[in-house]
Amino acid sequence: MADTIPSFLETLERHKLTLHRRTTEILQVNLGLLCNQACKHCHLDAGPDRKEIMDIQTVRQVIDFQRQCSFKIVDITGGAPEMNPNLVYLVEHISGITDTVMLRSNLSVLYDLKDDSLLSVLKKNKVTIVSSFPSLDHHQTDSQRGKGIFDKSIQALIMLNQHGYGQEGTGLTLNLVSNPTGAYLPSSQKATEKRYRDILYKKWKIIFNNTFSFANMPLGRFKDWLLRSGNYDDYMVELHKNFNPCAVTGLMCQNLISVSWDGFLFDCDFNLAATLYKNNEKTHISQVKTCSFENDKIAMDNHCYACTAGSGFT
Repeated sequence: MADTIPSFLETLERHKLTLHRRTTEILQVNLGLLCNQACKHCHLDAGPDRKEIMDIQTVRQVIDFQRQCSFKIVDITGGAPEMNPNLVYLVEHISGITDTVMLRSNLSVLYDLKDDSLLSVLKKNKVTIVSSFPSLDHHQTDSQRGKGIFDKSIQALIMLNQHGYGQEGTGLTLNLVSNPTGAYLPSSQKATEKRYRDILYKKWKIIFNNTFSFANMPLGRFKDWLLRSGNYDDYMVELHKNFNPCAVTGLMCQNLISVSWDGFLFDCDFNLAATLYKNNEKTHISQVKTCSFENDKIAMDNHCYACTAGSGFT
């Protein structure tokens, strides 16, 4: 059935919509595929056995790129970016030339590190922490992410609160990201945030700033699971059926540029997973001589339906 749905481009054209680059405001940096977890939903197949991490030379090229272009936000992701030994160097050198630095964390790695020195650097530089926390159900989270991950995540959130994250007046932002644990779309973001806020505070006195709910991307390990379980066709049809034209204008690929662990440019981290290079050309960050990418074509495929289903992925 999945091969009977129209291409994402055809759906855009049917709605008289286009995807094109606006002013680039966000520099997303993937520090590597090494991770302490091997989540079933991971679009990058990240895990403990992956060797790909960004080396110091590429980190310095990223810093030079940011210095040249002054993007408003630098979004650091992985894998588990905390496992890259160059993370502290990147944060310390890029924070002074960026309005906002974000770190995407799976939480359990912060618990495993048991090292306040990294948290001290993050606090000092007011780094926003975006924490992946898929479910309030202990068994669902452990089933998706690994045994013991739920408890580690709770302890990491408590630790972050103790360091001021999520606390009013500290300037230390703590956001949570939830995603379904199966082949279905996420619940309402507003309802999810209320449930997270109520239960996390009631049970553990945990507080945070915002919750974001996103659909799982049919790429990498999650796509493999969909195929093995016989859910791939139905999931793709569901994503197509829930295409929301209103979500298109806010898609992050229109104002974001993504740099892979080895320094190549993509329109987003999902296209990195799909090996769809920016402009469909393999361009290294060291080759870029401009900060203007307006009206460049955005590479797309049917995994893009996940970004426009329901409330979308902005």
